[in-house]
Amino acid sequence: MANSKSIRLRVLQGDAIAFGPGKAALLQAIHESGSISAAARSLGMSYRRAWLLVDAMNQCFKSPLVATATGGAKGGGAQVTPIGHEIIARYQAMQGRAEAAVAADMAYFDTLMVQPGDS
Repeated sequence: MANSKSIRLRVLQGDAIAFGPGKAALLQAIHESGSISAAARSLGMSYRRAWLLVDAMNQCFKSPLVATATGGAKGGGAQVTPIGHEIIARYQAMQGRAEAAVAADMAYFDTLMVQPGDS
């Protein structure tokens, strides 16, 4: 039986979610597209939502995770900063270690949960 369940790590700073799976996906999409708006479109979210997530990340860390350039002759853009890339890598490593640490427990949960297609 394949394990279809997962855990999701979130890094909190006070009440704010400084980093988690959605923000990791957004940073990766910004890296790939060079644009917050293109990243938002690729993830099916509004530009406003993406901008608010970027702003929250940038405010939670001592250095910004995303650097932006305003529009002009060449247009605007955004890029993930070196610290942003480090945060993505460390978050992915943490997620992998956490999943490995709870794999046996998750397999047990999986045996007790309703599976797709069960009546």
